[in-house]
Amino acid sequence: MPKPNTPQVVLVTGGSSGIGKAVCAYLAAQGHTVYGTSRKPAGQAEGYQLIAMDLADEVSVNQAVAEVLANSNRIDAVVNNAGLGIQGATEDLTPGQATALFDTNVMGAHRVVRAVLPQMRKQGSGLIINITSLAANFGLPYRGFYSASKAALERYTETLSMEVKPFGIRVASLQPGEYKTNIGANRIRPAQTSEPYKAGYNSAMELLGGSLHYSRDPNEVARLVERIMADPRPRTVYYAAHGKQRLAVLLKKLLPGRFFQRLMMQEYK
Repeated sequence: MPKPNTPQVVLVTGGSSGIGKAVCAYLAAQGHTVYGTSRKPAGQAEGYQLIAMDLADEVSVNQAVAEVLANSNRIDAVVNNAGLGIQGATEDLTPGQATALFDTNVMGAHRVVRAVLPQMRKQGSGLIINITSLAANFGLPYRGFYSASKAALERYTETLSMEVKPFGIRVASLQPGEYKTNIGANRIRPAQTSEPYKAGYNSAMELLGGSLHYSRDPNEVARLVERIMADPRPRTVYYAAHGKQRLAVLLKKLLPGRFFQRLMMQEYK
């Protein structure tokens, strides 16, 4: 494992925008060698290299990892950040839309993990940080499949951590709350909202738009990523959230289920 403050070779998926871009730019500014991925890399990155990777295509994932190894001969850390959002009443979303979400948010991360583990085992060291979400802790009205995909990634991360520990590989999940990103513009949506759900859906989306507008700087997440990289014994889960977003995680654990759901629906109405 690299010593603290030693420059590391880092692969960050979804490195062209949002949290991924912030992580790439920040780590590069701290002296790390950073490779960010994008399905269609274009333009000049801020001190790091953008390479092509389609999380839905195993060949593309393997080629991107091979490119990093050809250039740098090692991979010290992977930040599985790329993902999709989804919104809509659960009934309105098709199985195909839900499958596409899981294929990116869960299986996409898995494809990257499978591609980097042989090299990390060879090195006898490595760090995998899976970016999940606070939404992994509870169902969000009209974003249920998003919560489900991130919860699945949490359990995947937990299992992976135990399986690869004997090889000197560390694994952690990082759960951000709402940050200023463009994830809302790219969410999967139903073709139309059914009449019974329109009022609740419109109210929830109005709240979501407001919370995103006033959300925090994604550089907070980038700084936390570097802290995890420097820790020889990282925690299993890290939270990047403040105020009532962070409080909701605690309340979910302490309150009766139906009472917590009532509080959640009051927030969304």
